[in-house]
Amino acid sequence: MTLLTTEVWQRARDGIASLWRRAEPERAEAISTELDLTRADLLAAQAGGDLESRGELGTEWQGRIRRLLAAHPEETEALRRLLEDLAPYTPTGPSVTQHATASGHARIYQAGRDQTFDHR
Repeated sequence: MTLLTTEVWQRARDGIASLWRRAEPERAEAISTELDLTRADLLAAQAGGDLESRGELGTEWQGRIRRLLAAHPEETEALRRLLEDLAPYTPTGPSVTQHATASGHARIYQAGRDQTFDHR
């Protein structure tokens, strides 16, 4: 989860907070706090193997930003610039997560790409 690294997270947080600071300054401080809480939730979910929280929290923030842009379309270009700035740190391909549990004499074979078996 590259975007949660300290430097990149700070850029993303500051950029999103600045959207609110310009469009709805009375909510900017609360948004900054909520972003920090979301990061803490994401880190805890990641540490606990909770794969669903990331998507849920992402969807929540997408909705908030969509509503902000609907009310303040003048911020669209600022968001576009922020996303371009963060693009090098954002994964572009699909993310694969694999989990497996084996017991007894079971074998588990997992691969993110090609896999060859040569049982003898």
